[in-house]
Amino acid sequence: MPELPEVETTMNGIRPYLERQTIDQLIVRERRLRWPIPAGLEKSVNGKKVTKIERKGKYILIHFGTGGLIIHLGMSGSIRILRAPEQPGKHDHFDLINKSGQIVRYHDPRKFGCLLYCSSSLYDHPRLQALGVEPLTQDFNGRWLYALSKKKTIPVKTLIMDGRIVAGVGNIYASEALFDAGIHPLCRCFRISLARYARLVESIQKILQQAIAKGGTTLQDFVGADGKPGYFEQSLAVYGREGQSCIRCRSLIKRVVISQRSTFYCRQCQK
Repeated sequence: MPELPEVETTMNGIRPYLERQTIDQLIVRERRLRWPIPAGLEKSVNGKKVTKIERKGKYILIHFGTGGLIIHLGMSGSIRILRAPEQPGKHDHFDLINKSGQIVRYHDPRKFGCLLYCSSSLYDHPRLQALGVEPLTQDFNGRWLYALSKKKTIPVKTLIMDGRIVAGVGNIYASEALFDAGIHPLCRCFRISLARYARLVESIQKILQQAIAKGGTTLQDFVGADGKPGYFEQSLAVYGREGQSCIRCRSLIKRVVISQRSTFYCRQCQK
């Protein structure tokens, strides 16, 4: 699944082709995504000028003067830029075409992504209202996380992956950040000190920023806006490395399932 760095990379990739541009045409070929694309949406979008593009959690927000579009990549979605018309494939579900004829094409084999329209402020959409704090902002800090979690008995990995608390820290980067911070993923929230939460916040932000700088993770279905895969996978310390040697202590990397998600850790380096 594309995670926050992949979404950030995709957003940065499409921004030059949509921001401050007029959408000449929205073409929808498949409306049966996670939430159906309503009939007639094209009329609401065609001719609108994009004032700003940003990311919130794992959503890409395309603002118009009033209202706008919200895109989620789902489990297997990706976006490509086409500078000239190209025959769409089976899983190319919609295009946003700017006045210059450049095409922003959405591809999603599993159809778990979405294209949502909001006629008022995008920030008021229920999907965005439910999101927690952005992990790359000053609002996300050790003191805040410590105060929020000191009475919680759930594993710390479950906490930082809860999108209602922190927006967009997915499975891969949660495992990597916990390793970097030296915290066992099964450690109960209330057992973690303020100092260790401060270290965890620093690790989450560092890992996400590194991934964004390197273009995201090379997941099976993810490609960047230029059609090329991301390259953060080569830097993964624990995720997907069960049975391999820890890069720090040479102990074997272990795997455990937490909240139905595979979690990778080193039991020597993570206490």
